[in-house]
Formats: sequence, structure tokens, C-alpha cells
Amino acid sequence: MRIGYNTNGFAHHDPLDAVDVLADLGYESVAITVDHGTLTPFGNTYMADRQADHLAGLLREKKMTCVVESGARFLLDPKQKHEPTLVSPAKHGRQRRFEFIRHCIDAAVKLKADCVSLWSGRLLDEVNEATAMKRLVEALQPVIEYAELQQMPLGFEPEPGMFIDTMDRFAQLCDRIDSPLFQLTLDIGHLQCQNELPLGDFIRQWGSRIVNVHIEDMKRGVHEHLPFGEGEIDFSEVIQALQDANYQKGLHVELSRHSHEAPTIAASSMQFLRPLVHPL
Repeated sequence: MRIGYNTNGFAHHDPLDAVDVLADLGYESVAITVDHGTLTPFGNTYMADRQADHLAGLLREKKMTCVVESGARFLLDPKQKHEPTLVSPAKHGRQRRFEFIRHCIDAAVKLKADCVSLWSGRLLDEVNEATAMKRLVEALQPVIEYAELQQMPLGFEPEPGMFIDTMDRFAQLCDRIDSPLFQLTLDIGHLQCQNELPLGDFIRQWGSRIVNVHIEDMKRGVHEHLPFGEGEIDFSEVIQALQDANYQKGLHVELSRHSHEAPTIAASSMQFLRPLVHPL
């Protein structure tokens, strides 16, 4: 496993500076959240391409790997968090989300990323589950086709509060998707939040499909990403289960609400994870 960190926890840093800080702390991977100022879509594509080239060069220099994350809060709509999504009521909203994910895939190709991470979004209209699932599957088809064209794996993340929120819902979605590139971003805290326990059982069950891991502490029933030691998770169980599943990609700390103290939190997170992941 490669210990990593998500740039959404360095929201007040230039992404190149964030990578430098993380490399100096010993991080081996970075989850790059496309956002304002970071590989920004739909604007100056020349600048986004230049930034991608600089990031790719820096990652090579630092011998770091990466994933590309599509979970920016207000990038597509300054008034509604995470909107529009793949389950938005309006077709043009779902199309805009597809165009954004396509941009993320293009960036991931430039960066030689392990995957592009994405989620369903939350339902804003009152439709039944079958209708919502049909809408999501149809919205995912062009995403998957483009990912297959670029040979870029997709890590789909179940997210509390969204339509696909639990591993059971994710399993139902997988039954409707036929692509080896459609894989799993597993957030360890989300399992705890949703009471999907024991954590080790879920990790081992889905191990062959995991392409990206988000890690942080959390409490049951509360979707709040916490620094290690402030929640309820037994991380020795988590790391052992990931090792049992032969997981060898990025283990990305996700503490987006701690950007005001990013270098300090990143340092303490590394101090916590290193002896678990890379014991002497």
C-alpha cells in the first residue's frame, strides 16, 4: 500500500506546493481533487493542460502515484453543493456532470493516475428506487464508454446521503454495469458511519474490486471525517484486512475540513499510519 493524502485537505495551497509538502512528509501518493485552481475544467484549457504537465513532472520527480477525484463541492454550481450529478432530475445537469468526469479522465490519463473516483450524487426529486437506478445506469454509460476508450479505471464511491450510499446499494449497481473498469473507491470512514461492520469483513469481501481507498476516523451514524484517534475505528483491523485483500494502491487520507491546518494534520496522519502500513 502507498500512503497518500487528498488535495481537498490542502484547499488553501497551490496543488504543486501541496505535493511538495506531502512528498517531504513521506507520502507516496496523492488524490488530486479537480477544483477551482486545480486542473479546473471549462475555462482556460491551456492553463489546465500546463498545470497537468507540471503536476505529472513533479509526481515523477517525487516518485509518487496519484488518483483523480471528482468530488469538488461548488465547482459546477456555486449555490448547490456537489450539483449537478449523475442522478440530477434534469438531463442537461447529468450531461454537465458527464462532461466534468470526462475532463477528469483526460487529466488522469496525463497524470498516469490509478483511477478516476466518482459517486452518484443525491436525489433531489421524489422518484422511486427503480427509476433512480435506471437514471444512474443510463448516465453512467457514456462515462464508462469514455473510460474504456481511454483505458482509465473508475473508482465508484458509496457516499452517505447519496443515492448509492451503502455497499448493498453498490452491489445492486454493479449487477447492472458490465465493465471491468468499473471498480470501487472504498471510504473506510463511510463503512463505520453506515454501521457496515465488521470493517474487515467488508474490506475482504470487496478486496478484488478496490482501486482506491479513502481513510480517516469516523463514528457510527455521523458523517464527519475526523483525524485519526478522534473516532471509533480500529485501524489495525483495517490495515490487516487490506493486506489480506492484497491491496497495493493508494491509501488516501481525506480530511477536507482541516485545510486550515493542512501541513500539521498531514504530518500527524503520517505519524499515525506509517507504523501500521510500513512497520519496521
